[in-house]
Amino acid sequence: MVERTTHSGSLRPAGSPDDAAPANRWWILTSVLFGLFAVNVTITILAVSIHRIASELHTSEPTMTWVVTGPMLAFGVIGPLVGKLGDRLGHRRMFLWGLIGAAAMALASALAWNAGSLIAFRTLGAIEGAATGPASFALISRVFDRTERVKALGYWTMVGAGAPVVGVVAGGPLVEAFGWRTIFVAQIPLILGALAFAWRLFPETPRHRQGSFDLAGAGLIALAVTPVLFSISEAPRLGWTHPAIVVGLMVAPFALWGFVVVERRVADPIFPLRYLGRPGFSFAILTQALLNAAYMGSFILTPLYLQNVLGFSETRTGMISIARPLAFALIGVAAGAISARFGGKRAGIGGAVMVVGAMMWMAGFGETTTELSIVGALALAGVGMGIAMPPLSTSVTVSVDSSDYGIAGAAQQMMNQVGVVVGITAMQSVQQSRLAVEGTAGSYPWGYLAGAIFAGAGLLAATRIVSAGEPSSELDRHVDDEDAPLETLPAH
Repeated sequence: MVERTTHSGSLRPAGSPDDAAPANRWWILTSVLFGLFAVNVTITILAVSIHRIASELHTSEPTMTWVVTGPMLAFGVIGPLVGKLGDRLGHRRMFLWGLIGAAAMALASALAWNAGSLIAFRTLGAIEGAATGPASFALISRVFDRTERVKALGYWTMVGAGAPVVGVVAGGPLVEAFGWRTIFVAQIPLILGALAFAWRLFPETPRHRQGSFDLAGAGLIALAVTPVLFSISEAPRLGWTHPAIVVGLMVAPFALWGFVVVERRVADPIFPLRYLGRPGFSFAILTQALLNAAYMGSFILTPLYLQNVLGFSETRTGMISIARPLAFALIGVAAGAISARFGGKRAGIGGAVMVVGAMMWMAGFGETTTELSIVGALALAGVGMGIAMPPLSTSVTVSVDSSDYGIAGAAQQMMNQVGVVVGITAMQSVQQSRLAVEGTAGSYPWGYLAGAIFAGAGLLAATRIVSAGEPSSELDRHVDDEDAPLETLPAH
C-alpha cells in the first residue's frame, strides 16, 4: 500500500475516503513556481552578454559559450537521476536540497575568478537546480486533484519554459546596467525566499525504496544523452567531421542499447520501459520535445533577424521578444478551461497547429516586415505553446504510476532539453547554410521553415496519443491504477 501525505504532514493510505486536495494547495503551487523561476531564470541570462564577459575574463567567445551550453546540458542529463532519487527519498527533500545547492552555486558564480571557474559553478548550479523540475512536477501532480491539475500544470509549464526565455530577454540590459556578477548576487535572496516558503508549506511525499538504486541505468542514460547534446551543440563550430563530434555520435547508440538491456534486467529500473508503450506518455513527451525545438529555435533566431536584418538595438529587440513569453503567460491562465472545454487531446493538437502557423508566418519575414507582424507571429507561438503544454504534461501524469511521478517529470525535462538543443542548432545551421545563396535577409526564412518542420512533426506526434482502437486519449481517460487515485481528468 502506498501512503500519501496530507497538508498537515500526516500520512494516510492513497485512495482513502478523505483523500482530498490540501486546502493550501494554491499557496504550495505559488511557492513551487517561485522556486522554479528563481533557479531557471539564470540558465540563459548570460546568453546575450557572452562577448562582454569573455573580454572581462580574458578568454575567447567560443569558450564562454559554455557558460550557457554547460548548464543546459547538465539540466537535461541529470534529470533522470534526480527524478528517481525524488521518487525514492521524497520530492520535498529533493526540492529543498536543489534550492540550497542552487543558492550556493549562485554565490560561487558571483565570485568566479576566471572562465573555467564560472563555467564549472554554473554547470554545478544547473545540476542542483535540475532537482527542482521533477520534484515540482511530482508535488503538483500529488497536491492537485484531477479537476485542477491541468490548470496547475499550465502555470508550471509557463514558468519552467518561460523563466529561461525571460533570462534571454532581460540578460543584456541587466548585465549592461549592473554587471554580470550582480545578477547572481541578486539571485541568492530569491532562492532563499523560495526555500523558506517551501520549507514551511511543502508536504512530504511517499518514499519508495524497494530494491537497490539503479546506478548502472543512471550512468548509461547520461552517457547516451550527453554526447548527443554535446555533438549537436558543438558541431556547427567544430564541424561534423571533428573527432570529438564523430566519437560522441558513435558512443550514444551503444550507451542507449546498454541502457535498454540493463533496464530490462534490474528489479527496480531508473526508468520503467513499459511506459514507452503507452501513447499518452511516449507521444506526449515526443510532442513536447518537437514543439520546444521550434519554439526555442525560433526564439534564438528571431533576435538575430531583428538585429542583423532590421538593425534593431538590443533594448528594442528585447521589448519585441517579450511578446512571446507574455502571450504564453496570459494563455496559461486559461489553459485548464480550454482543455476542459475541448478535451486534452484536442487542446494539444490545437496548440501544435498554432505553433506550425507561427513558424510559417515567421518564414515570411523580410526586410520590410513590420513590428506588428513580428509581434503577432511571436504571440501566436506563445499562445500555441501555452495551450498545448499543460494537457501534454497531464497526459504524462495519467500514464504513469504515482510512485514514478519524479522520473516522469525528469523524462519530460530531459527530452525537452534535447529538443531545445536540436532546434536551436538545426535552425541556425539551416539559416547559416543559406547565407551565400539568399543573402542575410533571405536566409532567415529557411531557418524558420526548419522550425515549421519540427512543429509539424510535433503535430503528427500529438495525433498519435490515442492508440488504435481506443475511444479517447490518455489525456481524457482514467488509468486503472490503485496507487494513483488522482490520475484522471474531467470527462469531456
